[in-house]
Amino acid sequence: MRAFQQTERFVSDVEARKLRAAYVFVGDEAFFRQRCREAILEHLVPGDMRDFSLYDFDLADTDLAEVLDRARTPSLMAPFQVFFVRGVKNLFGRGSNEEKLAAIEKYCSDPNPDAVLIFVADHISIPADVRRIEMTDRERYERIRETMGKYCTIVELGRVQESDAVRWIGEYCETRAVKIDADAARELVDALGSDMMMVSNELEKLILYVGEKKRVTLGDVETMVLAAKQRSLYELTDAISAKDRVRALEMLDAILTTGDGDEAAIGHLYMLAKTFRQMLVILERNVRDQRMLWAALWQGFRVPPFAADDIIKQARRYKSKRELTRAIRLVAKTDLALRSNPPSKRLVLEKLVLDLTAEAKPEVLGWSQEELPV
Repeated sequence: MRAFQQTERFVSDVEARKLRAAYVFVGDEAFFRQRCREAILEHLVPGDMRDFSLYDFDLADTDLAEVLDRARTPSLMAPFQVFFVRGVKNLFGRGSNEEKLAAIEKYCSDPNPDAVLIFVADHISIPADVRRIEMTDRERYERIRETMGKYCTIVELGRVQESDAVRWIGEYCETRAVKIDADAARELVDALGSDMMMVSNELEKLILYVGEKKRVTLGDVETMVLAAKQRSLYELTDAISAKDRVRALEMLDAILTTGDGDEAAIGHLYMLAKTFRQMLVILERNVRDQRMLWAALWQGFRVPPFAADDIIKQARRYKSKRELTRAIRLVAKTDLALRSNPPSKRLVLEKLVLDLTAEAKPEVLGWSQEELPV
């Protein structure tokens, strides 16, 4: 599993205490970053020494010179020190940054042997297929490789191929003496888009959920995991786009009577707004199939694979961008109403569904003042 190799190599070096003076973690996959941090805490930073051994800095708030001075200074209280340094993009801002990079190089040429610096470049996203990396991220990565890569070891924390994620789930379940059905593992990855942090978190919940049964089935995944909520949301937007008021209200009721109920209203509204915005992009770019969809929606704004065909079909039910922008405005008004502490959040959401399933009124020319909720 290629995506796991660099992380596992780093973990092995930590376990063997074969460390370089400085590393750069490049990529926004939080699962791998957490795995590396946990290894450091386990093997390098005793629990009772963390106040003296472990430091977190952000270059947006702390000057690089201060970080390097702290790293050079041996601790009287701790045998080893670890410095996590976020905000790497601040080393490559406007103007000349050669002085900052030279300071890091100078430290690495004569480092404190009882300390390690870990720069976190999580502003770069590395897709599972590196050939698809966006131009901006490619340029940022190359800049880090050509400068910091000369004296720091780069650890790539990229996204994971779906097949590798499915394989990892099976191997992890074996370590917990739990069997997971193949279709359940695939559904878990499919629902969460190979986001390994979410996959691992939801897998832990599933293992606790099945308990003594020691087996995770497809039904367990559909019951417990985010996919069930996502499918319900797309069923709701399907009913709304079809102007099926009765089915839309039934779907809203089903969503609100599960999970956190009315208390999750803001979260449901956020997902609804995101879906309508995705539909607007689909309509604007005349998306007709999944291949065009992945090109039109950018990283972090994409839909789960299982919903791709559905959302294209739903978007094409709208005849104009005006209809979708009207829907987004209605959602925005509802958000304002929900944050105004209404007597019933359910009634507010039901009114939204009624408005969204109603036929849009002809646009009135001229100026008019809209009434805001009190």
